Amino acid sequence: MFRKINIIMAAVTLLTITSCSEDFLETKPTDAISASDAYASAENMNLVLNGLHRNMYGHGDILPGGSFQRTGESHFIPSFDAVGGNIIHSSPGNGWMRGDLQWLMHTNANSTTLTQQWYQRYNFIAVSNNLINAVDKNFNSSDPKIAKILGQAYAYRAWAYWRLVTTYAKGYLVGNPSTDLGVPIILQTGAPYTSAPRSTVSEVYAQIESDINNAILYLDKGDTSNDKSNISVNAAQGIKAKVALSRGDWSTAATAAAAARQGYPLLDESGWLSGFNSVGLSEVIWGGAMIDAETNFFASYFYYISPTFNGSQNRTNPKIISKELYDAIPTTDYRNKAWLPTAPNTYSSASNGLGGDWEADPNYATQEEWQAAKDAIIQKYGMTSGHNTHPYMNVKFLQKNPGTIDVDDVIYMRSAEMYLIEAEAKAMMNDIAGAQSVLQEFGSARDTAYDSSIFNTQTALMDHIKWQRRVELWGEGFSYHDQIRWDEGLDQTNSGASQVLYRDGFTQAKPSLNDAWIWKIPQAEIDANPNISEADQN
Repeated sequence: MFRKINIIMAAVTLLTITSCSEDFLETKPTDAISASDAYASAENMNLVLNGLHRNMYGHGDILPGGSFQRTGESHFIPSFDAVGGNIIHSSPGNGWMRGDLQWLMHTNANSTTLTQQWYQRYNFIAVSNNLINAVDKNFNSSDPKIAKILGQAYAYRAWAYWRLVTTYAKGYLVGNPSTDLGVPIILQTGAPYTSAPRSTVSEVYAQIESDINNAILYLDKGDTSNDKSNISVNAAQGIKAKVALSRGDWSTAATAAAAARQGYPLLDESGWLSGFNSVGLSEVIWGGAMIDAETNFFASYFYYISPTFNGSQNRTNPKIISKELYDAIPTTDYRNKAWLPTAPNTYSSASNGLGGDWEADPNYATQEEWQAAKDAIIQKYGMTSGHNTHPYMNVKFLQKNPGTIDVDDVIYMRSAEMYLIEAEAKAMMNDIAGAQSVLQEFGSARDTAYDSSIFNTQTALMDHIKWQRRVELWGEGFSYHDQIRWDEGLDQTNSGASQVLYRDGFTQAKPSLNDAWIWKIPQAEIDANPNISEADQN
């Protein structure tokens, strides 16, 4: 399967150089490493797990069909928000992710991003299978060190299948999960690496739920030392909450989200506005802690999202928030400082046609005012003189060392998301008071005048929660799957996005009526898997 699964299982072992706290991927296939080597001890299996932690954000060119420019979640997080319309590109930039936002990438079975995402997820599954089956055969799972390894393996497998089935199949809440085709379920280890047909969406979810429950069971028994690059029991509860929310299991989603956020207090204003560049932030439950020697350079998360990163994608293409979305942020909500609505439009090729000339910029009366505003932004945020600015540009994501190509952490899960999952689930159960209570705790941490009592119907609550997710989680990769869960289409008419630039990504009918929301199965998978044919293509 997947062009021979033994190739996909490359890079699961790390050679650890203890003298300099750097992890180096060994790209030898796992089937070329004896079980007595890779899976003989807790220490060695932890090295295998470290390979998965690194693969979450690292270069994907070790995978079949992979590219040095596709760096795990560093790429896929901003990609999902480009396709989902929450990150708005202000210009064509240097072309990276243009196919994503134009809906050309995920609808093309031969595209690099689509293909690599599929294989990266199955790489996680294959390695997790090895760990789970090795522990089952050779180890005592009651040993806390082994339990922690086993729990993380189950959690990674659950996460990978969930990411696959929510992307390459029709959404659970908008389709017919008992008959809709999902993705192949592979659980075995070792030669002959046989393949499988597509299971139904319901069958895949059943496997995910079994795996995440096992993950929580073992992580509860495991070593409790907390490295946020590892999957903790809180992170596993967070995955469970996400899975339950995506299938409309509201009670489970609310309970798991409440458990996941325990011990991860909400950020204050200074923390929230500090740049989202460190897993050390109090809200971060799970994230990729970067090592300087392992930088992704021009394929890093901050290359795609941060206005201060010194790359052509950022200098010419500041990422902006929807004008409609931003203009609804109250003046008492400090998150309004994370975007700059009156930043001068300095790039001559800006897609709104108003860039590079103060006379075309409605916010400034003179050239001097216009230039002074740009200079003030450059100085305040540490950009270079070559960086351009644009109205509604984001300054939510800021480098620790601005104006460089230095590495910064990638955040996968925050407690803020868990508050919003809990609130949405309670609203969907028509627990108005319960949803209001959760929202009050969350919202008052962001807005000094916040009052959740005004949202006193299910409809009002859901409208507000949708708005909160779009603001709070902007740039963190949620909008595409949120739109599917809510069965909402795309309409960028009043957002500030350019219809000429966005093309098919400017408007799309809602997912229940529009199969373009389902990513194509990679052509490489259809060609290699005897159990999947062209007739199985989405």
